[in-house]
Amino acid sequence: MTLASLSPQAALPSPSTAVWQLGPVPIRAYALCIIAGIVLACWVTERRLRQRGVAPGAVLDIAVWAVPAGIIGARIYHVVTSPEKYFGAGGEPMKAFAIWEGGLGIWGAVAGGAVGAWIAARQLGIPFGVVADALAPGLPLAQAVGRLGNWFNNELFGGRTDLPWGLQIHRMDPDNPGHALRDDAGQPILEPGLYQPTFLYEALWNLGVVALVLVLDRRLKLGRGRAFALYVMGYTVGRFWIELMRTDEANQILGVRLNVWTAALVFLGALIYFVRVRGPRDYLIPLGAAATPTPPPASDLSQVDLSERETPARAAAPEGYRVVREEQYAAWQDTGVIPPEPATDQDSRPGDEPLGDGVTVDGPSNDDEPADGPSGDDESTDDPSAPRAERADAAGVRPADRDS
Repeated sequence: MTLASLSPQAALPSPSTAVWQLGPVPIRAYALCIIAGIVLACWVTERRLRQRGVAPGAVLDIAVWAVPAGIIGARIYHVVTSPEKYFGAGGEPMKAFAIWEGGLGIWGAVAGGAVGAWIAARQLGIPFGVVADALAPGLPLAQAVGRLGNWFNNELFGGRTDLPWGLQIHRMDPDNPGHALRDDAGQPILEPGLYQPTFLYEALWNLGVVALVLVLDRRLKLGRGRAFALYVMGYTVGRFWIELMRTDEANQILGVRLNVWTAALVFLGALIYFVRVRGPRDYLIPLGAAATPTPPPASDLSQVDLSERETPARAAAPEGYRVVREEQYAAWQDTGVIPPEPATDQDSRPGDEPLGDGVTVDGPSNDDEPADGPSGDDESTDDPSAPRAERADAAGVRPADRDS
């Protein structure tokens, strides 16, 4: 008895239905998987933002911009890279808006979502690098869940295989999207043979990227967007080899699928950024009515604190944020005292200009001092009578709404 003869018994099944009717409303498995992935990504991102000092609930303000922009970007990428399906001979231009039938490009989703998140971060006064690093493990988690939608749709599989985990594929009904064709006995019709479950490979790979980002971020304390760059590198490596296994129709350049080239180029860009960008992780102290320390979550993926649900209303949004070093943030968590605005030598640093929302723009740096603040003890830092403009940067404070 050969492995090939055993494979039908060990095969992975595929759903024969991907759409259910709730009265006149179609419930699509693909959409449910995308929504579930977004919810998980927001949950992880919220907890990581709070660990860095961002006020509770900020992820909702970010998602309002990032999610629609990501969906729009994903659809635009798909339509632009596969125009013949919509604008070629026999194409249907209006189908370009039918996202419920599938066709969302992850590259466009990340690019569009990044633009939306940047706009939201500017409005909230949060450095974009803080938002990107907080989102880094949530994105591949969302992608892993979203890939289950491809399983329901019986799409994005690889070539024929005799492996025990080969995937059964239904022949879908073009006149009844989301449903398999059926024979005279009413049984769903299967395509002959078994196929590589590339959607499953990518889902499992993405879960590995989640673990990679969480572990290295905790050990190396990545900041300035480097955790997000690590996610991009991890994802594109997997997408490169998985894309080579896929057999669905795709545009090609020099005989290689377009997304293979895209994965390689995006990986190089992320690698260059990861290697060249340096700097400590940023932490934020809220200013104004919300400047009261709250215990951060114990871990990135810890259980939800049920006591948080007892809060009758969402706390007031902070007037702004002060960017500080990790030790200053820890001291604020322990004492509740906001670090004083650092003092400088007025002769070596001209007066600072106020930025608004409780944030101060730093004056020019002294060439004898490191960029993060003066080294050694500075007696003027402890002088409460020093003017505000003279207490500019000794604590390593940077303006919160400057992009990182």
